[in-house]
Formats: sequence, C-alpha cells, structure tokens
Amino acid sequence: MTDVPPKRPRAPRRKAPSAPASTPAPETDGAVDLGLIGESMGFLLKRAQMAVFHDFIRTFAAADIRPAQFSVLSVIERNPGLKQSQVSTALSIKRTNFVPLLDGLEARGLVKRKPAATDRRSHALHLTAKGVTLMEQLNALWREHEQRVRDRIGPDGRVWLLDLLPRLTDLGDPSMADDPDAPEAPAAKPRAARPRAPKATAAKAPAKTPTAISAAEAAKPRRAGSPRR
Repeated sequence: MTDVPPKRPRAPRRKAPSAPASTPAPETDGAVDLGLIGESMGFLLKRAQMAVFHDFIRTFAAADIRPAQFSVLSVIERNPGLKQSQVSTALSIKRTNFVPLLDGLEARGLVKRKPAATDRRSHALHLTAKGVTLMEQLNALWREHEQRVRDRIGPDGRVWLLDLLPRLTDLGDPSMADDPDAPEAPAAKPRAARPRAPKATAAKAPAKTPTAISAAEAAKPRRAGSPRR
C-alpha cells in the first residue's frame, strides 16, 4: 500500500485592482453658452410662446379652456355665422385638428352648428347662450393675462411687438401652419381584411350508370338503323 502524498494548500487568489472611481464633472455655476441659438429669433420666439402659454393655461385652468379653444370661441364671438373652413383658415388650424376641437366645444354646449344661409351643405358657427356667458368670464381672464405680459415688456414694447409679429407670420406658408395647442386627431386604424366566403359550387349530378339490359329486351328484334343500347 503506497502512501498518498498530502495535497498542497492552494495559494489565495489575488484580487484585481479596482478601477479608480470616476470623478464627476464639475457643475457649471454660470449660464450655458447657447451659441448661435441664443441669437435665433425662431428659438427665442418659441421660448417666449411657451412662457406666455404657460401663464395663459394657468390663468384659464379654472374654466378648463386651452389657448386654441379660446381662439375659436373669440373668433366666433366676433364673427357669428362664419363657416368652419373660414374659422380654421383664419387661425391656421388644420381641418384634421379643427374638427375634433369644434366637436369638444359643441359637446360642452358652447358652440352650435347651423346650416349656412348661402350653402346648405356647409355649417355656420354660433355661440350658444352658455357660450356667450362663458366668454364674458374668459375675456376678463384674458385681460388679466395680457396685463402680466404687458408688465414684462411695457406698453411701448407691446405696441412695438404687435406691429412686428404679423410681419413674421407672413414669412411661411399659412396652409402649413397649425396651432400647437390643437389636439392631434387619432390616426385611422387600417381596416382588417374581411375573410372571403368560399364560392358556392354547383353540385355535380351523379354520372348515369348504364342499366343492365334484360334478356327479354335483348331478344326483341331491332329496327334497322336503331342503335343497340
């Protein structure tokens, strides 16, 4: 019987040195340099619009009215009887967005559609009695909102801005414009193809099987020229 040599103790594994922790980038205390964006009129106009819309939405929150809704109600109030296409064109709202927007106002009992006097196929828009009452409240809220904007830029700045902004609205194609506050119409779902019913096939008549000729019939004399069955 041979002696089994004792097992050598395993040397402890050396741990790989851990990577040094990355030092976070120091936060900048100063303003971010926007470069050319800081001189972009489009960027600054967008920022200004977002700030003004934020104040508008906060002011009109109790009435549950968005900027696009107020715009439609205001135009109908000043121009009763306009057709839908006229209102949407004046506000540069696409038809796909204007129809659900108008449906929402009508569902709340603020707007009603009537057949147009000149074209019975079109609808003329009018405020309901409820819509007229609501507009009195909304116009008061609008004056509060506009006063806060006026306080920021001053009365002269407001007059100067109202004179300049219409020049920029004519820069692009009005038909391509749209109110960013208008709700997007849901995309139409593709219709599932209906399974076609199998074509009805006419039942084939069973093939006639030749009948057996009896012996009596076979014995009968046949006329000349008559075929044998």
